[in-house]
Amino acid sequence: MCQLLGMNANTPTDVMFSFTGLATRASEHKDGFGIAFFEDRGLRHFIDRDGAQCSPVAEMIKRYPIKSEVVIAHIRKATVGAVALQNCHPFVRELWGRHWVFAHNGDLKDYAPRLHGAFRPVGDTDSERAFCWLMQELAKAHASVPGIAELSCTLRELLPLPAAHGTFNMLLSNGQALWAYGTTKLYAVERRHPFTAARLADEDLSIDFAAHTTPQDRVAVIATEPLTADETWQAFAAGELRTYQGGRLFNG
Repeated sequence: MCQLLGMNANTPTDVMFSFTGLATRASEHKDGFGIAFFEDRGLRHFIDRDGAQCSPVAEMIKRYPIKSEVVIAHIRKATVGAVALQNCHPFVRELWGRHWVFAHNGDLKDYAPRLHGAFRPVGDTDSERAFCWLMQELAKAHASVPGIAELSCTLRELLPLPAAHGTFNMLLSNGQALWAYGTTKLYAVERRHPFTAARLADEDLSIDFAAHTTPQDRVAVIATEPLTADETWQAFAAGELRTYQGGRLFNG
């Protein structure tokens, strides 16, 4: 099973503690990795066909001072599509003048949606095919970028369609919000004042969040499996869509 990591915060936030925990799991998920993070309307996007534990790209990212309000990362265990750069998540497309980032965990059986010219896969994964279809349907549903509440409503209608073909746990963002949808396994934790210390579940590494935050900070982290051993992670219900903005669940 591939591994997902998403972060949404109300201020540019360091994601390296969580990314380190994710990269540790690359020993069993060594068919590529990727990370994308927004800086204002810009996007930094790094992928590699090598696993996150041995990739020089991953080593560079660990040294890069990532500060972002929205991050999506993925480590791949190939099921559909060759181990190749073009099949590494996250995938990126442009819609309504904004970058959109997508990462998926799962398998979609007999999934061959009709795609038009604007959005076509570069690689041969079911994940990228689902992303292209999703972008196509969003473009058909709205003439220009809608509000977060309206987008969430549209996604709530669209996402069960590819999910009907198998396992469809996914993260999606345009930099304004982070959408997380789970059918089998997805967890989230929200961190806010008063911040405490946390220890990674897969590595002997801990951090005192209180030393790196202010009382106004809020951070939400979403992962395939809980990354820390001493925080309360909430499991997604099957077929649940959550929208995060400003480091908390969006209820608009």
